[in-house]
Amino acid sequence: MIMIIGLLVLPLVSFKKKQEQKPNIIFLLADDLRYNSLGSMGNSIVKTPNLDRLASQGTLFKNAFVTTSICSISRASIFSGQNAARHRILDFKTDFTDSVRMNNFPALLKRNGYYTGFIGKYGVGTHLPDIDYDYWKGFPGQGVYFYKDAAGKSIHSTDMMGDQAVEFLKTRDKSKPFCLQVSFKAPHVEDNNPLHNGYLYSPFYENYYNQETIPPPPAGDNKFYLAFPETFRVNAKGIPNEARVRWEQRFSTPGKYQESIKSYYRLVTGIDDALKRIVDELVKKGLEKNTVIIFSSDNGYALGDHGLEGKWFGQNESIRVPTIIYDGRSLQDQHNNDQLVLNIDLAPTILDYAGVPVPASMQGSSLRPLAVGKAPFWRTEFYYEHQYDTEGSKVYLPKSEGLVKLKYKYMRYFNGKDPDNFFYEELYDQLLDPFEVHNLSNSPGMSVLKDQMIQTMKRMRRELK
Repeated sequence: MIMIIGLLVLPLVSFKKKQEQKPNIIFLLADDLRYNSLGSMGNSIVKTPNLDRLASQGTLFKNAFVTTSICSISRASIFSGQNAARHRILDFKTDFTDSVRMNNFPALLKRNGYYTGFIGKYGVGTHLPDIDYDYWKGFPGQGVYFYKDAAGKSIHSTDMMGDQAVEFLKTRDKSKPFCLQVSFKAPHVEDNNPLHNGYLYSPFYENYYNQETIPPPPAGDNKFYLAFPETFRVNAKGIPNEARVRWEQRFSTPGKYQESIKSYYRLVTGIDDALKRIVDELVKKGLEKNTVIIFSSDNGYALGDHGLEGKWFGQNESIRVPTIIYDGRSLQDQHNNDQLVLNIDLAPTILDYAGVPVPASMQGSSLRPLAVGKAPFWRTEFYYEHQYDTEGSKVYLPKSEGLVKLKYKYMRYFNGKDPDNFFYEELYDQLLDPFEVHNLSNSPGMSVLKDQMIQTMKRMRRELK
């Protein structure tokens, strides 16, 4: 009898141990959060103590970028681990094909035994992939900031997503490891809503930052916008650059600037408080020591820099994002990492932590070796592309492509389908000129470097397809 019990019990213990080795994963994605909008990234005004604690106990990637700076295309890259040149989702309408979607990280995790959940803004195409999730609270498009709860009371979307994350942790299938994605709307502006210039925060944060004066951006003077060529500012049909139109709405006066930045920061602090609720629930359920938390943003955001609002273009404010990996199984002491990491690295990273093979179709690399301080050879440059087409629409956004290194960055702007038919070039020494105010593209001493970067950019453009 004892032997029979032993034979029955030992496999169960072994199975339980095997299951415990699979970490739970929580992937938090902000919307339009620029790289320096966290305290841990050098911002002395914004209050983000919980994100800063994640950074101090995990790995803070200080040079994280997106390969395309616009919501839908970047999110397609995050899900698929592919550059836009390969996944070819270049607008807000195109869905993943079924064959591609099945090799995105959420579908792979579910097929490999993970209990999966999605909360918030999906942002790719028009058909929602709820089939890839066991718990689905996603929504199409941009969503709104205020909803009605079950009692009919107004609730801010960030608070609602916090409630849903707690619900997920309470109701999940406890026999499986889980992966929960929380995709915040914040701090994305709510277009066409004049309240707080569109940055609609919860009333709870009304008094936050009231005593602060936000300093102007180093490249915020109007002369920096006027330095762009006329073709960048207005297209052939007389339609002004959409980034300038939005700047007029939200940053064109000192009063608008202060209100917009403070409201933006209030939304960021709301995300930070939602994170605290999630972590508190993990601790309450004894899950914190076997959970990996990854935090990033779909793209950066210009807050009046260069006379612009939004993303799209090649400035660091637009393409650089905060990225943190926290592993509750091995806490670290402020492990910062300066390597060049990308949004296409997030999918293979999540699969790596889950012990799921990374498909050959993914072009990114797992960040896990960097997070544990065992860095292999890593990239020294990447190809940036933004080919969202506004031709025929009521707005104008020039297209762009470039090559980004840690020290130098080359960008070119064009309209139409041929990136080699460009109308404007930029070359910056990012170490000496972090705010990109001295364009070196026409400097004779930089011609050899510029030509080398252009040839590398063209080669990468071909190879990434």
